[in-house]
Amino acid sequence: MNMKKLILTLLSMSLIFTTVSCQRQPEKYKASFLILFNTVTEVMAVTDTEEEFMEFAEFIRDTLNEYHQLYDKYNLYEGVNNIKTINDSAGIAPVKVDQKIIDMLLFSKEMYEMTDGKVNIALGSVLEIWHDYRNEGIDDPLNAKLPPMEELVAANAYTDINMVIIDEDNSTVYLPDEHMSLDVGAIAKGYATEMVVKEAVNKGYNNFLLSVGGNTRAMGLKGEKDDLWNVGIQNPDKSSHIPTIYTLSITDMSLVASGNYERYYTVDGKIYHHIIDPNTLMPADYFTAVSILTQDSGIADALSTAIYNLPYEEGLKLIEEFEGTEALWIFPNGERKFSESFMDYILEE
Repeated sequence: MNMKKLILTLLSMSLIFTTVSCQRQPEKYKASFLILFNTVTEVMAVTDTEEEFMEFAEFIRDTLNEYHQLYDKYNLYEGVNNIKTINDSAGIAPVKVDQKIIDMLLFSKEMYEMTDGKVNIALGSVLEIWHDYRNEGIDDPLNAKLPPMEELVAANAYTDINMVIIDEDNSTVYLPDEHMSLDVGAIAKGYATEMVVKEAVNKGYNNFLLSVGGNTRAMGLKGEKDDLWNVGIQNPDKSSHIPTIYTLSITDMSLVASGNYERYYTVDGKIYHHIIDPNTLMPADYFTAVSILTQDSGIADALSTAIYNLPYEEGLKLIEEFEGTEALWIFPNGERKFSESFMDYILEE
């Protein structure tokens, strides 16, 4: 079964319908599907008919799939030059790419500057080492180990983002050293979510909620009562029987979280997650989770990584530089701290 057919099957199987009125009024529908960005995508929308929602859900799936293929660093696709193509051509030749890759990389460079290097898409050579050790540790927990610091330091010599050559006139990207590697994991999912939302709005869809593996973007309202969208923040404590710690009520905003509860392994009783500090080359351990609330999902994704890698005071200062942006920090001891207006969005129980 090919991927498109599989996704269509999943879409059909997971479609849930909810009527909000006994009369013929706009209704709220929900669909979910797998594979894209290696996570679960969920979409809810208020539409006049089931057929309109199906058309919308398929548009979201197809558009998101395009970004997924372009930003994929692990797989090649027929007729597509993507991040893997660029990495495979490092030190060999520039790669002609879609404008969607050019725009994402330029955005990534902006976020690198705005976060003082805490979000670096050129860190791929270091992240690949962590990726391999993490997978080995997951497969064989008794023999799990950390990558040697000298190996990480050697790889870090090839992480200068200014060496990523973007030729906008010719639509090419070039990594001049064979050891260089792009990893857009801290940017791509949120950026793609934002771009898909913009394309949906341009097609006339105005009331929907899109969640791509926890990168959540709310647009418009969810019903005839002009209700805002309710979005939960996951509890980073997996031993707790409470799955969410807060429910936020939002519209025209994004909520993105980063934490140590996904993609991790354990060495000598300590958790080592996937969010690597570019300065220390080690997983940051200031917090168990952080959440960013702002309009643009791409910015939210980048900032969630950045403030996870910063002490609270520095992270708060960074957040205050972005207008209309709020944040939540959860510390290892369970303490929670908020930016100035974050609590305003929390739905009262």
